[in-house]
Amino acid sequence: MISDWETFGPLLHGTARAWRQKLDERLKPMGLSQAKWRTLLHLSLAQGALTQAEIAARLGVEEPTMVSLLHRLEREGWITRRSSPRDRRCKMVLLGRRAQRVIAQINAAADKLRHELLADIPRSKLQTCINVLARIREKAEKNDRVRRSTTSAVSHGHNGQNRLRYSISGKKGLHDAGRKSK
Repeated sequence: MISDWETFGPLLHGTARAWRQKLDERLKPMGLSQAKWRTLLHLSLAQGALTQAEIAARLGVEEPTMVSLLHRLEREGWITRRSSPRDRRCKMVLLGRRAQRVIAQINAAADKLRHELLADIPRSKLQTCINVLARIREKAEKNDRVRRSTTSAVSHGHNGQNRLRYSISGKKGLHDAGRKSK
């Protein structure tokens, strides 16, 4: 017999997938695929321009995949890209005029779908669900941050030896620590 623990993950994944597919059906007539509208929504929610790497991380895709999608979005007038004033290797992504005109329609379609899907669920049960999902996400993200910080501190050299890696800002601290220990 399958336990609740075993059904939770597939149910959560399937629910998110079904929700996105429903919204995808509604946005297709606007010429927006799921990859496109999700990217545009993330850009619209950001406080300013995002880097290509930031968008990829928010969407959970690899950077090369993101770059080819951004090329298409730019060609179609949905976004604009500019070199970063701080790092010319880095591209900053902004909503284009075309996207600015339809973002309200995307949000309206998403709101309408949300109301349809959640309409008959009692507020208290929905709040419990939100609290549980927020807790799970918080734990998962905390575990990811801990894992990333421990794995990024050690990198393996080409000969298999472990080397400590530090950010540029960490080098000064390292230099100071070396001086104090002498």
